[in-house]
Amino acid sequence: MTATPGLGTARLASPELLRSVFRRHAAGVAVITAAGASGPVGFTATSLTSVSAEPPMLSFGVGTGASSWPAISGAEHVGVHLLGDHQQELAATFARSGADRFGTPTVWREGPEGVPVLDDVLAWLVCRVVARVPAGDHRIVLAEVVLGDPEGVGRPLLYHQGRFTALRD
Repeated sequence: MTATPGLGTARLASPELLRSVFRRHAAGVAVITAAGASGPVGFTATSLTSVSAEPPMLSFGVGTGASSWPAISGAEHVGVHLLGDHQQELAATFARSGADRFGTPTVWREGPEGVPVLDDVLAWLVCRVVARVPAGDHRIVLAEVVLGDPEGVGRPLLYHQGRFTALRD
């Protein structure tokens, strides 16, 4: 039998409490990209969610202090890339502040609607941004799928306990 945390260990709401709880939540890893005024931008996201099948729509969160936010805040289209477990370094590059995210060894091309599309991912989508909803120090971006490719090979990359990992059999 496993033990369940009790009410005696409960803590008041805080940024640290939220971070501590979500470290225990395994999440798929995506990279969001957009064309910026001075070149492509992108960031690693674990907040990707399917929102609607009709029309096909998704959401992701982005911090308003993130270096990618100025471009995302005005982008008409974004790229959404699901990473494979072989792409831990790519995920780390897009998560690292100040990194040259689109330099070598990142392989990418300009895709539909001018969106940067990463190579060798499990799946990618190009989406039209339909809303940016304020949510604390973030914005929730709602985007409608325009087109994509689900045919990449491999297994998904996960984020858990503050590190990138893979599924186990």
